[in-house]
Amino acid sequence: MTPALAAGLQVAFVLAVLAVAYVPVGDYMARVYESRRHLRVESVLYRLCRINPHTEQTWYGYAGSVLGFSAASVLFLYALQRIQGVLPLSGDLSGVSPAVAFNTAVSFVTNTNWQSYAPETTMSNLTQPVGLAVQNFVSAAVGMAVAVALIRGFVRVSRGGEIGNFWVDLTRGSLRILLPFSFVIALILLSQGVIQSFHPGFASTGLDGNSVTNALAPVASQEAIKELGTNGGGILAANSAHPFENPTPISNIVEILAILLIPVSLTRTFGTMVGDPHDRASEVSGHRQGLTLLAVMGILWGSLLAVTLAAESGRRGVAATAAGAMMEGKEVRFGVPGTALFAVSTTGTSTGAVNSAHDSLSPLGGGAVLLNMLLGEIAPGGVGTGLYGILVLALIAVFVGGLLVGRTPEYLGKKLRQREITLAALSVLVMPALVLIGTGITVILSSTTGYQGNSGDPGSPGSIHGFSEVLYAFASASNNNGSAFGGLTVTSDWFQTALGLCMLLGRFLPIIFVLALAGSLASQKKTAAGAGTLPTAGPMFTGLLTGTVVLVAALTFFPALALGPIAEALQ
Repeated sequence: MTPALAAGLQVAFVLAVLAVAYVPVGDYMARVYESRRHLRVESVLYRLCRINPHTEQTWYGYAGSVLGFSAASVLFLYALQRIQGVLPLSGDLSGVSPAVAFNTAVSFVTNTNWQSYAPETTMSNLTQPVGLAVQNFVSAAVGMAVAVALIRGFVRVSRGGEIGNFWVDLTRGSLRILLPFSFVIALILLSQGVIQSFHPGFASTGLDGNSVTNALAPVASQEAIKELGTNGGGILAANSAHPFENPTPISNIVEILAILLIPVSLTRTFGTMVGDPHDRASEVSGHRQGLTLLAVMGILWGSLLAVTLAAESGRRGVAATAAGAMMEGKEVRFGVPGTALFAVSTTGTSTGAVNSAHDSLSPLGGGAVLLNMLLGEIAPGGVGTGLYGILVLALIAVFVGGLLVGRTPEYLGKKLRQREITLAALSVLVMPALVLIGTGITVILSSTTGYQGNSGDPGSPGSIHGFSEVLYAFASASNNNGSAFGGLTVTSDWFQTALGLCMLLGRFLPIIFVLALAGSLASQKKTAAGAGTLPTAGPMFTGLLTGTVVLVAALTFFPALALGPIAEALQ
């Protein structure tokens, strides 16, 4: 089978499965968040936590709940890591150092899962499931809750601007969506050979005759939610390149499907919730709105996948010519097609899982996955974050289009006034500011050059790739992705602190602006679309929104990309 045919078959299979799951999964999630019925286990949790599930929150209350819950999660996870040495299942591991514990707690609570440590030798088999895996569930549920709150802002008309109850949305997202889906995925992964064990490890004899210790862990259960919740933190250091986490080409496809399933299906959830089920025309219009967002995501995802496949199928250098492709840092069992498909899917979402060494990608391939993050991770984006991210950009596109037709811009019957556009613009500007400021400060600090595995004389290929490593790190942290160019050592206090702050600000500042936007929209009355209103569904708006996404990223990041991946590709 030729590489082109293998790539085509894998992409076609992924798209076919997503197409089949799109409507039932999307509609199911809409029913979950719109249901007035509470499951018995949910009612018990509400009573234990003294939560009134029938109380609606304004955006202030909703944002306060998100921030309060996340702050408590950071403190709990930090404390668990620090004292893990005296807890059961420690496996003779001591407590995690303060800097690493802080960075890891922030990383998993913000759905980033950036790992500046070797999991096998740092985290115990108690810390992994009780601390890290729990955050994989709830951090993903937080992103979904914020996305649903924004949808309610478009749908509802409320004088007080109520957008739902965060605690109800968090509970439903965790128990009704993430938990059952991840259980099924874990069973499939187990059938492919992914391990599930609480033993610390076993000894074996290597090919050289020396005895080595192989780490064991409850991998399958955490691997499922790691991908489904677009988290990405591996329970083993090699992440999804490790045969215990991702042993076969089939498990590789299953993990890619898990990464894309909820972000893709949420566009259907959006379309279902904004349409009126009692009005056929409104229902169809809502679904067209969702398909328009999905089309933009698909265009961006497909374009970057094509670039990455072409770049990694090339033969640059003696080793690549001998292998027939850029196989350095890739697993032979996946090859170029499985590697490129995984890399584009994981950087197009906030997953950050890797089944290859991204640092070994060709300059053009590495630049493509970096650009995937710099677009704002909306192709299709993380669980929840991708939907509210592309909706914010849709408002920007509507504002630009509204200026062209000479009318007050409107989206789904809600006027986009100065307040709404200001909040949308602030949300969009957070990530570029963090990436460029963080990268700029880091590269001028004399102490950070030594941490770049490819540093060299100014203008040399090594120094150019060293800059790319730093840019990739801050892009990953600020977008809550978590993948990395492995040539950069990030264990110093500077990187632990700077990247930790980027994760916090990159996660919660946009959430605050999005929730404020939801509250502002919810307090408005709906207006009927007039003859001059810009249509926000169909090919024309798909092109406008795609152009807006690309233009924003191009104007913001082209100089930085020119100093890194572009310059490296032209060497």
